[in-house]
Amino acid sequence: MKIVNWNVNGLRALLGKGNLIEFMNREKPDIMAFEETKMQEDQLTFNFDGYYRYMNCAEKKGYSGTMVLTKEKPLSVTYDIEGDDHPKEGRVITLEYPDFYFVCAYVPNSKDGLKRLDYRMIWEDDLRKHLKKLDKKKPVIYTGDLNVAHNEIDLKNPDENHFSAGFSDEERGKFTELLKAGFRDTFRELYPETVKYSWWSYRTKARERGVGWRIDYFVVSDRFMDKVKDSIIYDDIEGSDHCPVGLII
Repeated sequence: MKIVNWNVNGLRALLGKGNLIEFMNREKPDIMAFEETKMQEDQLTFNFDGYYRYMNCAEKKGYSGTMVLTKEKPLSVTYDIEGDDHPKEGRVITLEYPDFYFVCAYVPNSKDGLKRLDYRMIWEDDLRKHLKKLDKKKPVIYTGDLNVAHNEIDLKNPDENHFSAGFSDEERGKFTELLKAGFRDTFRELYPETVKYSWWSYRTKARERGVGWRIDYFVVSDRFMDKVKDSIIYDDIEGSDHCPVGLII
């Protein structure tokens, strides 16, 4: 089975470029997840033939949003996570299959100056509770734009970004907590020394200069890691400020 995730930074824009359909025709994913769709469901007129489609859209138009396409109809689908006062930003979709749960998430960005860090910490705790609750029933595959570079190897300039959103001690610590709760970062498990990135800032032409961050992940339950055949970063695929990531199980 092949699963792919991509923060598309605007689904309609990417569809207009043709990159997405070309990529899907080449890779033929069984499940494909998206973040930053930036649209309402009634705005999506393209029909993804052969896939069931599930969308979680933000109340604020043109903001956030997630979507999952799947060839196999799931046993159940739920949206968002439990917790107090989470705004309707369309950040999580959970699909249940016979052998695992699949969770697609767009983790909140802590923003410049870490203005949203306090909320990010609450969100991380509630998301971890959600994953642990699922994991008690069956293994979990968790993917998305997790908006954190966990270790120094995961970004080009760690010293310059120690207090930046996505590389603060607090955000990295929450990812460590998740791994200690019984989960594995599949790419780093398979490629402990490999330097690859999945996001490059548009503002500084970072991709052209090779200045990136690895913030898009596939995370799985400990007991599911032996099912993982490969964890892929498609860093040659353009069309967004993120590239797709993939999992072969």
